[in-house]
Amino acid sequence: MAAKAPAAVVLDTSVLVAYFNTRDVHHAEAARIMVQIVTGRWGRALLLEYVVLELATVLMARRSVEVATKAVDALLGAAEVDFVACSPRFLGTVEAFRGQQGGTLSFADAAILAVARERAAGHVATFDEDFAGEPGITVVAA
Repeated sequence: MAAKAPAAVVLDTSVLVAYFNTRDVHHAEAARIMVQIVTGRWGRALLLEYVVLELATVLMARRSVEVATKAVDALLGAAEVDFVACSPRFLGTVEAFRGQQGGTLSFADAAILAVARERAAGHVATFDEDFAGEPGITVVAA
């Protein structure tokens, strides 16, 4: 019997930066992951408010404000992506930040942990190796 696809996957900034920055070393792999997301392999894609903030900041610094704006607009307009406001999840994010295993995840990453556990059965699309050691988290790959 084939394994059932997860209901959702949380998008990490690392995959999105690589996807929208064609110069990124992970661009091709990110493109494969995004195809899987669009085709529903991982279920709904969850885009956290904090990730949008990081993505826009990184793309603006590495490329331009135009690239950053196009990326944010594309994600917020994508039918396969559900936007997750983080303000109501702030206290849960603080707890995930405190409770992380390695002490290397950013606050935005802690929000990803909390939402992945709550809404995505622990699935995270990321290139950040620090997620792999977190209890209950499964890193999805191409």
